[in-house]
Formats: sequence, structure tokens, C-alpha cells
Amino acid sequence: MDAALPESLSARLETLSEGRSGRALAEKAQAISARYRAGAPSSRVIGDAEDALAYALTRMPATYAAATAALHALSIRAPGFRPRSLTDAGCGPGTASWAATALFDELETLALIDGDRFLLDLAGRLAPDAARTDLRLADLARADLPGADLVVASYVLTELPDAAALDLAARLWSAAVGALVIVEPGTPRGWAGLMAIRSMLINLGAVVAAPCPHLAPCPVTAPDWCHFVQRLPRSRAHRLGKGADAPFEDEKFAYLALVRPGVTLAPTAPRVLAPPLQDKAAISLKLCEPTGAVSLRRIGRRDKAAFRSVRRVGWGDLVEP
Repeated sequence: MDAALPESLSARLETLSEGRSGRALAEKAQAISARYRAGAPSSRVIGDAEDALAYALTRMPATYAAATAALHALSIRAPGFRPRSLTDAGCGPGTASWAATALFDELETLALIDGDRFLLDLAGRLAPDAARTDLRLADLARADLPGADLVVASYVLTELPDAAALDLAARLWSAAVGALVIVEPGTPRGWAGLMAIRSMLINLGAVVAAPCPHLAPCPVTAPDWCHFVQRLPRSRAHRLGKGADAPFEDEKFAYLALVRPGVTLAPTAPRVLAPPLQDKAAISLKLCEPTGAVSLRRIGRRDKAAFRSVRRVGWGDLVEP
């Protein structure tokens, strides 16, 4: 699974950046990040087309990596799920749509909805295929959400008060003909919000495809929280916008992939909840089990077959029961 932005998307971003001051875009990007960290919604963060472009240059790579990981987890659990239509709710510059089209070749129609006209305009200019993309400017709190085989909401619900987030999640589920994927920041608040949504949607008939290998109450308890990390490369423009020197970034994210009961799922398996720990004698894995419990499994190097099967598993992967 490639976490880097597709070359065609990177090229479009570079074309849109031509003739613009890289330093000015970087300053805009850093100001936007500060406003987001302060809790401001997109409507009060993105003020013009320059803001939208600066945001895309700095946030699209990480958001794409997280959305790709979540959608890939769905595709592993539901290998026969081949959506033909997509609704990207709160699409921003269209990042999750790019991730979905990279994974699902059969997608024919894409509905991109956002309440910010500058981000939506940029999504249209970046869209992989304008002919099959329907851009809709609308406030998600009141928007008519078109039904689609796959509905995605990426880094959207965390901007809302808890009650509003639950209401929107219920409407997103109603629009999902086959599957709903929600991606949020990998913070305690992001995880807690997803757990409330998880409980509500299970009661509405949803089946959790990932990351949970079960439908029982989440066994993770505070101060711990369930999240994952996706490492992605940084381009020069990305490093400049972030004011960072490291050639890579680790994006922490939390997600839920839910399907309708009619979607066939592969057999469930334990999921790795933390970075595996290796020493000279063994590898230790923290696992979320299909039974609904968290376990610690230590596989010794002397058990060559078992050790060989897990020595390359990573945080977030499924392992053999």
C-alpha cells in the first residue's frame, strides 16, 4: 500500500503553485494549522483560494495517507466490495476521493460535498476525472447527502459538537448503500467520538469491518486510546509548508469502516494495536481480539513458523488467530 500522493495529483498541485511565493504559501499554511489547532472550523480557517492551496500542499499528503490506510483496511475485510459510486462528505480539496479512486477501479460517479467554496473549487481543479465528479457546495449539517455505495467522511466530524457529530454520522450511514468510512485525528477526543458513533451505528444495524475485529464494546480504556500511524514522505513543498526538515511525517489517525449486513466480510482476525516490540528472544504484540478483549501475545524466535508469520507485521495489521 503506497501512502504517497499519486504522481498525477502531486503534478497538479505543483502546476497550481507555479508563480506563487513558496514562502508566502508556507506562512499561510502555518497560520492555517494554528487556527485548526485552536479549534476553529474550516469555515473560519480558509478565507480565499490561496488559503485553500496552502492547506492542500501541507495537509493533503497526511490526509491521503490516513484515508488510504482506512480504505485499504475495508478492502481487506470486504474483498468483494467493489463500489461504483462515492459520496465524499466534507471533501475539502478532495483528498479522500483520490484515495478511494486509487483503491477502487470501478468507481464511476463521485459526489464531493463541502461548505467551503474555496476548498470545493480546488477539489474540482484537482479532481482526477471532472466528467464523473459532481461538486456540491452545502453545509453538511443541512445538506442532502446523496446515496452511494461508499460514503467517506475524512477529518470532518471532529470539528462538530458531539451531538451534531452523532446526527451527521447517522445521516452519513443512511446515505451509505454498502459501506461508510470515517477518518478522524488519532487523538483521545477523535477516538472517543468514533466510539460513540460506533455504538450508535451498531444499534442501527451497521457491521464493523475495521479496525475492530468484533462488535463488542471497545476494550480499550482511558488513558489509552485506539489509533494508528501512517508514515509518509514529505516533498520539498510539504517540508517548507510545515516548517520542518525531516523527509517524512507520521500521521496519527483513528478510523471506522462499517458495512451493511449484506456485504460479505472475510474471516475476522486479531489486529495489532501498538508498535510490535522485538528483543533477542521474541516479538510481543498488543492485539484486539475477535472475542472483544485486548491481549498481549509473545512469540518466541524458537517457534520458527509462528515467528516467521509475524516478524513483519506492523501497527494496525491483522495477524493469524
